[in-house]
Amino acid sequence: MFLRWMVRKDKKGVDFGIWKSIKPADLICPIDLHVARVAKRFQLLDRKQTDWAAAVELTQYLRTLDAKDPVKYDFALFGLGVMEKYV
Repeated sequence: MFLRWMVRKDKKGVDFGIWKSIKPADLICPIDLHVARVAKRFQLLDRKQTDWAAAVELTQYLRTLDAKDPVKYDFALFGLGVMEKYV
């Protein structure tokens, strides 16, 4: 998550984008219970465990949506998992 804040730049001030030597395309999507639950629900993730391999698998899928910034979907996945309680 820290890498996301330092590497990505957004207009809302959440992501600072002050580290220029790392590209957003190189980040791995942070994954937790909420993100994993929604990713599985939307069939973005097949892996059963919520671990590094699952984060890589999810990021690979998200790169098909936006190769330059796959991690931008993290907040939406997390929010759905927390607010909507996707199971």
